[in-house]
Amino acid sequence: MSGAPIYSLAAGGRTQAESAAWARFSAPANSAEFCASWLSILCAQVGLVKGGLVLLGSGEDGSFSPVATWPDATQNLLYLGPTAEAALKDRRGVIQTGGPQGAVTLSTLVGYPVEVEGLLHGAVVLDIGRRADADVQRALRLLHWGSAWLMDQFRQQRVAEHRQRASRLALANELVATALQEPRLGASVLAVVNELATRMHCEKVSLGLARNCSIAVKAISHTATFDVRSDSVRMVADAMDEVFDLDVPMAYPPLESDAVGGLAHAALSVSRQEACLLSVPLMDDGDMVGVLTLERDRSQPFDAADLALCKTLGLLLGPVVALKRQNERSLRERLHQAAREGSTALFGPRHPGLKLLTLVGLLLLAVFSLVDATYRVTSKTVIEGAVQRAVVAPFQGYVAESRVRAGEAVKKGQVLARLDDRELRLERTRWASEAEQMQTRYRQAAAVQDRSAMAVAAAQANQAQAQLALVDERLQRATLAAPFDGMVVLGDLSQLLGSPVEQGKVLFEVAPLDAYRVALQVDERDIAQLREGQRGELALSGMPYDLQPFTVRQVTPVSTPQDGRNYFRVEANLDSATARLRPGMEGIGKVTVGDRKLIWIWTHTLVDWLRLWAWQWIG
Repeated sequence: MSGAPIYSLAAGGRTQAESAAWARFSAPANSAEFCASWLSILCAQVGLVKGGLVLLGSGEDGSFSPVATWPDATQNLLYLGPTAEAALKDRRGVIQTGGPQGAVTLSTLVGYPVEVEGLLHGAVVLDIGRRADADVQRALRLLHWGSAWLMDQFRQQRVAEHRQRASRLALANELVATALQEPRLGASVLAVVNELATRMHCEKVSLGLARNCSIAVKAISHTATFDVRSDSVRMVADAMDEVFDLDVPMAYPPLESDAVGGLAHAALSVSRQEACLLSVPLMDDGDMVGVLTLERDRSQPFDAADLALCKTLGLLLGPVVALKRQNERSLRERLHQAAREGSTALFGPRHPGLKLLTLVGLLLLAVFSLVDATYRVTSKTVIEGAVQRAVVAPFQGYVAESRVRAGEAVKKGQVLARLDDRELRLERTRWASEAEQMQTRYRQAAAVQDRSAMAVAAAQANQAQAQLALVDERLQRATLAAPFDGMVVLGDLSQLLGSPVEQGKVLFEVAPLDAYRVALQVDERDIAQLREGQRGELALSGMPYDLQPFTVRQVTPVSTPQDGRNYFRVEANLDSATARLRPGMEGIGKVTVGDRKLIWIWTHTLVDWLRLWAWQWIG
């Protein structure tokens, strides 16, 4: 009778403890409370548990620490450590015997690892006392089934972390898209700070850009214009300079107890009525291009998640800001940066190849500035005959026969072509008949001694003879012959048989094969260098390896426009003509002017153009 009330009170105590554990288990305040309530429920389910321990850790560095003990935190449970180590090492349930130091009887220790998707999160160890094998297996099964709650808790935590990370990345991407929508840098950064202030519930967001080893405030949220000399803006710039000098994100108050807060951030916080501050650098390829500073009311301090978000935002916004800033640089800034980068690469500790190339270039420049070389003017050339005779149509008529074409060699007197002479022959017959008639009249008048009739007949006979001689001359000229030995350089009437030709039209051009001249087309920029009597060499397209020497004979003062440039005609005589030369052959001729410095030979064209450009635009 006396034991019933005691048992009832003990059972009632366990029931209240389990109810409290279930209440904490269903709505835990944190992960430690969840593990403690879970361990309490598990020990109640197993029954007669002397001690329990939950070890948790990241598993990456192999360190695990106790987060929950049973029945209370004052009990010494160090003897459960080896069992926990065995469960973590083998990654499976283990059963060992042991007990506290100095224990009379050994207990059965059951350990089980907590593993989620291949990642080891910790282990659970229970001291279940001396038990039969069936009770030990039952305890191990309850531990196995109960560990599912811990695994589910870790999965939920991982899902929550992934959602939080995805939310941060989404916000960062939206801010980057906002920055990219505006073409100008000023409007872009202002849109970013306005959006960031709204999304992160900040009272003010400022963005500064690096310039001359310091930070200049570029944009302040919800502020169109501001005076950079004001105390408020100056203190923000000092806080940004602190981040720029230390090259680390800074928060005030510090997120960690052992972190050292910046003096400029502390001063800015005091001026803002103890506001909370967070500053992160904007990075572009390892270089800091700016700083982002956020301000909140002291009732909403920044946490580690805000810091991670802002650091990610700094990495994403840095290249965008740098690119927009680079596109808006003035010519002076571009030249200054190029000169600074060049001097850094040339005189800095790195880039040995560039230094070697620069040294070689300076040596070559010195050599080219001291060494003389032969300067020659280059131009296009054409071989022409020294005498070029034109064979023209002697009268208006039709082409009857063509015997040669351009490119054929001819002899003096060789027939080139014939014109149709049928009408001339008819005309000759008419005039011959007319002359015969006049002779007959003259004889008749002489027989009757009629002097007047004789004079008329004689005059008419002479006229007919003159016309007859003219027709004979035209008949002879109807046959076109070569005026001398040479080559036909122009003319092909084989496709014009029967076609009419006008009097004086050039039908053929004949040039001799033993006398040539060279026609050079010299650019107007080089014509001042040429003089009569200068020597040169000619390389023809058909004979590129057989150089022909020549001497300048005449520089004509008339220019001819061609391909947007003006060219002067310069004539030269070949020193000796080979049998392979033909009129019309083209090539490249070089006239020797004299000795000049190599640097002048290679740069005088550019220098002359620059002088002309400067004369035109500078005055």
